[in-house]
Amino acid sequence: MTGLSSFVGTVAGTFLDFTPDPRTGRAMSRKTLQMTDRLYDYLLDVSLRESTVQKELREATARLENANMQISPEQGQFMALLAAAIGARTALEVGVFTGYSALAVAQALPDDGLLVACDVSEEWTGIARTYWDRAGVGRKIDLHLRPALQTLGALVAEGKSGTFDFAFIDADKTNYQAYFEACLILIRPGGLIAIDNVLWGGDVADPNKTDEDTLAIRKLNRVLRNDSRIDLSVVPIGDGVTLARKRA
Repeated sequence: MTGLSSFVGTVAGTFLDFTPDPRTGRAMSRKTLQMTDRLYDYLLDVSLRESTVQKELREATARLENANMQISPEQGQFMALLAAAIGARTALEVGVFTGYSALAVAQALPDDGLLVACDVSEEWTGIARTYWDRAGVGRKIDLHLRPALQTLGALVAEGKSGTFDFAFIDADKTNYQAYFEACLILIRPGGLIAIDNVLWGGDVADPNKTDEDTLAIRKLNRVLRNDSRIDLSVVPIGDGVTLARKRA
């Protein structure tokens, strides 16, 4: 390959473009690296700082029928880092499941912090409450068991617009746009909204996929691309996470 300006490498069956480093001749990827199992295990080995309770919750959830609804541990850690980096004291979560993401974020909030969590399942959030309490963050989490748009609307009606620092959206995809708009009202300027599953297993890039969830995510992605109210980045962690920073 010496002397070529670029070449194509294969990682886990996916073609990636590489360019040699002019100093060392070593191939440097110009695209996000695809995760092999070996590389993923290495990533967790050198970076994951999961608490004992987080690990136990993740392992308990992995035994459930809908375990694929849980975020990955490195995504949870990334979200906690984001919350800490912006000095978040108040947070929103739309879609709780068994509570791993809420646990990660709540642990990053100060002792007097508050996370308002929205879900409709007593069964899944019952598991969540157990682990939140075990981790000592249950007092920081205000769980509302009703449709999230009702809870978000009530917060606006209570005068809470522009008072939250961080929001995470991971619920029914057909309502993603509505959840985003409600969270954008509630988030302060400079606050951050994270939206999960925006790459949707790759289906968003497949024109043959036309189910309502895929169409909803695809539409949201296009709308946010041109939304002048936010700064935007789509991060290929987990199933894809959109980060939207509310502009002043």
